[in-house]
Amino acid sequence: MSLFLISCGGTGGHLSPGIALAERLVARGHAVRLLISLKKVDARLIEKYPQFEFLRVPGTGFSWSPRAFARCLVSQVRGLFFCLRLVRHLRPDALVGFGGFTSTGVVVAARWHGVPVMLHEANRVPGRAVRLLGRLAQRVCLPAGIAIPGIRPGVTRHVGLPVRSEIARVPQAAARAALGFDPDSRLLVVLGGSQGATALNAWVEREFPRLAAAGLQVACVTGLGKGAARTIEAPTAGGGVARARFIPFCDRVGDLLSAADLVVSRAGAGTIAELIRCATPAILVPYPQAADNHQRANAAFFAQQGGGLMLEQTALSELSARVSDTIFDAARMREFRDSLERMDRENSIDPMIADLERFAAPPSAGLHADPVPPSTQT
Repeated sequence: MSLFLISCGGTGGHLSPGIALAERLVARGHAVRLLISLKKVDARLIEKYPQFEFLRVPGTGFSWSPRAFARCLVSQVRGLFFCLRLVRHLRPDALVGFGGFTSTGVVVAARWHGVPVMLHEANRVPGRAVRLLGRLAQRVCLPAGIAIPGIRPGVTRHVGLPVRSEIARVPQAAARAALGFDPDSRLLVVLGGSQGATALNAWVEREFPRLAAAGLQVACVTGLGKGAARTIEAPTAGGGVARARFIPFCDRVGDLLSAADLVVSRAGAGTIAELIRCATPAILVPYPQAADNHQRANAAFFAQQGGGLMLEQTALSELSARVSDTIFDAARMREFRDSLERMDRENSIDPMIADLERFAAPPSAGLHADPVPPSTQT
């Protein structure tokens, strides 16, 4: 049995794949420790996973604001010393970092103590942490077609984002029954990522009467701290009543995406991976302030691959018409679902586990052999 550290805190897009990888490693007889941040979203998401040990790492995200920058530096120093003590105490066989501010200190600590490092970046514009720390890693996992200048030859491997085992497509009727949605009306789900999206929440508030008149029911996951759960109603064109449910957080994502006919969402890599796994078409509205505009690159690629559409936030006035034109177009929706099923054929976790087990093996068992077939390297 080997012990692996998984650094995955800060956002749901980092934490969810970390949990997915931990599930598979534990199933293969290994031990894991997951490093998370002090943020509320991390605390909420881990409630479903009491079988894992989560360790909270000091640290805050990067910002150019002078006060926030100073706070980031101080917290990162605290995090580094925390991680140096942790790695020295646990002596893990390898570390996996999913990027973000929680990965910086532990990657440096791991290399200081001679622990092999794997980094995973799911966005099509690699984040600052992975770009800077990639030179310290034995393996850097990136999306297909993406490279980071300066990474040593043979280090890059192209894989997708691990998805938790509970995120799976189930029959739509069963999912709607489990969540209490009307089985006979089309369902639009609106997601703002793990922390919600104020612009999308406001769009639902403003446009729901129009959506209801078209016969749509809506589920809007608003994000923690953006209001309590509630339901509003509006009349349909046929004289009935449609409902929009606003919920701060959803821990049954597989059921929710399976229940949906169409999703309107931000374009984080984690959300896109879950849309693909559940074969749910989407209209992606990239967060315009995302670092390096990475959500726009994610959304553009998703649309190019045929999983749905992309709409800039500056064009939100067009979103209701796009939703109506798409959700009632049976042929187009079928094309989107077919493309999503094709996109889901990639095996993301097994290549990562093969690398990690090779890293953890003694030298005589092949630690220094290259575990990657030539066709998957850059």
